[in-house]
Amino acid sequence: MNPAALFAGGLVAGLAAGTASCTAVQGGLLIGLVAPSRGPSRGPSRALSHGLSHGLSRGFPPVAAFLAGRLAAHTALGALLGLSGAAVQVGPRTRAALLVAAGTAVVVLAVRMLRRRRCAPVRTATETAGGDPRECSCADGGHGQDRTPLKSALKNALPGGAPRGRAPLGGPALGTGSPDSGARSPTLVRAAALGMATIFVPCGVTIGMEVVAVGAGSALGGAAALAGLALGTAPAFAVLGLLLRTLISTRLAALAGIAALAAGLFTVGSGLRLGGWLPEVSLPEFGSPAAAAGRALTGTDGVQRLTVWATPEGFRPGIAVAAAGRPVEIVFRTTDNRGCTRTLVIDDHDVVLPVTGERVVRLAARPEGRLRYACGMGMYVGFVRFERSP
Repeated sequence: MNPAALFAGGLVAGLAAGTASCTAVQGGLLIGLVAPSRGPSRGPSRALSHGLSHGLSRGFPPVAAFLAGRLAAHTALGALLGLSGAAVQVGPRTRAALLVAAGTAVVVLAVRMLRRRRCAPVRTATETAGGDPRECSCADGGHGQDRTPLKSALKNALPGGAPRGRAPLGGPALGTGSPDSGARSPTLVRAAALGMATIFVPCGVTIGMEVVAVGAGSALGGAAALAGLALGTAPAFAVLGLLLRTLISTRLAALAGIAALAAGLFTVGSGLRLGGWLPEVSLPEFGSPAAAAGRALTGTDGVQRLTVWATPEGFRPGIAVAAAGRPVEIVFRTTDNRGCTRTLVIDDHDVVLPVTGERVVRLAARPEGRLRYACGMGMYVGFVRFERSP
């Protein structure tokens, strides 16, 4: 296929469908771009306006580095897929483990950010002159209580501390210059590395484009497909990254930390569901009249056939019934579906469905039991129950 057409297809997929699904799965990694501000606090209105301008001015370089790393990694992966085929694709179980690991890392970063925010300085010693001496900085991890000038001076006199404005041995001066001076390069490197890491936690749209890259049959075509996807989703990641960087510099930083914590837990849950590592509960639909609507019909060739609709809200019916010991064909149908159920994992294989149309999945005869499948992001699951023939 023409690389230009593949690039355009990836771009449209990123803009139309990848914005929501990719940011939901990979957006939590953006929390690694932010760090609580250690600058002096102002009044509520001044703090908010200063935080907004300060966060925006400092947010562009790391967010740009994140997007550049993401684009580079997706382009390289697309080239490998187009050149080597499905041999370099990550399997569903491995992908599930990577989702759990990424979500756990985001949770840890979010908790650290919330804890550090609690210990942010309230006012500088200069600003509190003539006021309450307990409002001094607690950058050492304390909670700002009972921090008198005498205790601060004693702390600064210890080997681990240094007065403000005086550099510790081998380090930059504290309280002078930009907080990011001397650390901007490591910050940008970390941001680029986080952007590259997004290829290990693909969303449903990414999985679909990876299949397209495999079918391209060339390194240029595969690279074009995934590069288009990365660029199509870039605006959403840029807005989310700048928002996080901005909020962290204001009194609304706690909201950013809570949102990051929720994103991390969501990613962990998605990985556990995708891998089938959550305990399965007994669903009341089994054996109910509703399940009969999803019962397989056996054709004259002895093959059972099921129809399952993949909708943006999940699979319908969520539970289907088939006879054990006979082969089964499951027809997955879609109608204008751009959600994560367009990709699903069944029997340890990835299946990509069209936006509108159908795809047949053939399964060999299976014993009594239950077959579980899930969307590519682990958000929605469906079941096929194999029963003994009457």
